[in-house]
Amino acid sequence: MRAAVYYGPHKLEVADVPEPTPTPGTVKVKVGFNGICGTDLHEYYAGPIFIPTSPHPLTGQQLPLTMGHEFSGVITEVGDGVTDYAAGDRVAVMPLYRCGHCGPCRAGNYNICQQIGFHGLMSDGGMAEYTVVPTDMLHRLPDHVSLELGALVEPMSVAYHAATLGEPTADGTSMVFGAGPIGIGLWFALRGKGVEDVFVVEPSATRRESIEALGARTLDPTAVDVPAFIADHTNGAGADAVFDAAGVTPAVETALACVGARRPMVSVAIYEKPLTTPLLNLVMNESRIQGSLCYTAEDFAAVIDLMAKGAYDTTGWVTSIPLDDVVDEGFEALHAGTKMKVLVDPAGTGAVS
Repeated sequence: MRAAVYYGPHKLEVADVPEPTPTPGTVKVKVGFNGICGTDLHEYYAGPIFIPTSPHPLTGQQLPLTMGHEFSGVITEVGDGVTDYAAGDRVAVMPLYRCGHCGPCRAGNYNICQQIGFHGLMSDGGMAEYTVVPTDMLHRLPDHVSLELGALVEPMSVAYHAATLGEPTADGTSMVFGAGPIGIGLWFALRGKGVEDVFVVEPSATRRESIEALGARTLDPTAVDVPAFIADHTNGAGADAVFDAAGVTPAVETALACVGARRPMVSVAIYEKPLTTPLLNLVMNESRIQGSLCYTAEDFAAVIDLMAKGAYDTTGWVTSIPLDDVVDEGFEALHAGTKMKVLVDPAGTGAVS
């Protein structure tokens, strides 16, 4: 079968690899769509970072391996002992490997497992025609939720988990910094939670236009004094919940200047450079910074439920490409900023434009 195999920085090749066979407790999935994540970009341009160069303790796999951890597909075969799933089931995959015995796992917080692994980063993943996954990663898709949306459940669950940690109130003001895929996901999640008063802060005109087309209200931080605007908009109370999906110092500084007293700024970004942000506003406001990592099965279920209700829309920000174009039209285009979200289509159906 064909797969996108990662060998190291700037070396991702579409190659013929052996087709996998399910083992006990696993299923074989024919991949429908696989999204390219920001983490994948970091691996391609600066890795290996998370991709192991020695056997991972939970998967036993290491470089080189097939990338892809944001995917959906159709089960074609089940391994021994699998009774809850059958060939033909349409699924989204929650790609977490967890140890089950570290402190966070014992407390039920498996999304911050001390040995956490990801299918497609620490094992052969979904950027291929087929992949094999354990059944505890599977979430059924309703018939009217497309495989394209199914491939977005993973990144949208990252955003939903962060939105939940922010504890937004329906009558409060929420703010999202950054209108990339996770920022868009935060906007969808907040709306799904019943929050109507949401502003998305984004300096890129292209990204502002994309999220505005979905119905969002935006602020251009290069043209508007955002903290002053929010102070006026909230009668001095500040934002109820603030989310950083940008990962740069100016966004964090502005976000902290907007957050209300005893309210959180939730960080769901990867910071490539150290932050030198003054924390005086946090002290004076008794506000806080809350980290957010990954998702839980409950987040996956909530996102799929919202998708079934029509709460998510791929118009204008999601593009599908064939597997053979994964480097030029996928990684390079995302890095150049000419595309926002790319789904790799191993079968070449081209359902998303």
